[in-house]
Amino acid sequence: MGAGVAVRGNNLSGGQKQRIMIARALAGKPRILVLDDASSALDYRTDAKLRQELHTHYQDTTSVIVAQRVSSILNAGHILVLEEGECAGYGTHQELLESCREYRLIYEQQMGAKEGATA
Repeated sequence: MGAGVAVRGNNLSGGQKQRIMIARALAGKPRILVLDDASSALDYRTDAKLRQELHTHYQDTTSVIVAQRVSSILNAGHILVLEEGECAGYGTHQELLESCREYRLIYEQQMGAKEGATA
């Protein structure tokens, strides 16, 4: 089979540790869920699966997601963009593409979008 989990999960990858922490948080069917950069060590496919599961099975859960990956928050109802601790923009993905330079630049850099393109 495989080796067991070492004390404090020292033999687990960062992504494996994050998946366990997310599973523990979701197991209690929380009313409010705070994920602070919880998918940073996940591959894009696992991150996408997580987002789909949250959307499908946790619709009644208020989710606060702190993310550096734009793909993690594209479908969020409300996005707050922070730049050096200050609010640089607030709105939906589409609204921010149109109104927030910082968000648009991050989106273009991460998603390979052309200047002025929208999702």
